[in-house]
Amino acid sequence: MQDLTTLLAQAGAIIFDCDGTLVNTPPIYARAWMAGLRCSGRAITAEWYLARAGMSEYVLMDAFEAETGLRLDRQQVVATMRAVFFEALPELQEIAAVTRIARDKHGRLPMAVASGGPKAIVRPTLEVTGLSGLFDTVVTIEDVGHAKPAPDLFLEAARRLGVPPARVLVFEDTREGLEAAGRAGMQALDVADILSPQ
Repeated sequence: MQDLTTLLAQAGAIIFDCDGTLVNTPPIYARAWMAGLRCSGRAITAEWYLARAGMSEYVLMDAFEAETGLRLDRQQVVATMRAVFFEALPELQEIAAVTRIARDKHGRLPMAVASGGPKAIVRPTLEVTGLSGLFDTVVTIEDVGHAKPAPDLFLEAARRLGVPPARVLVFEDTREGLEAAGRAGMQALDVADILSPQ
């Protein structure tokens, strides 16, 4: 694995995941999904959510239904989950080790956010943390056909930036996201390597 300085020097563009990469949303999402899925009559733990934190909404609900055998009222679950998430927006904190890089490269490299989350959550998350102005484009699950680990989100972001995938550096925090970046033909960095350097 090349070091961060080398990867940044070689990059023609940077794409950041949002949740768990730029912003510490997983603890808030865990609370929100616990409330949303409670509608089913079956409670989940924060740990259950955190083990699946890289999943888009519909993929997460697919997993819940497959594991429990229950059928969700998906509209109700999502409405409840999002309401709890939005209440907690003022609590959101950026992940400074990553956002420092985004701020440093702003105006020097094309940059995008590519998130498996919905636009209705991703955009307010970036706005409330003061990050939205750093990026040339934001791609969310509504913009593409498939969630990570499919490469679609990253390929669409690279297309919008006008940079070939091989010249893109991706910052990600989940297995699904890192796999998606690899499948897109992009260099990827696990943010855990920045937060806990070896």
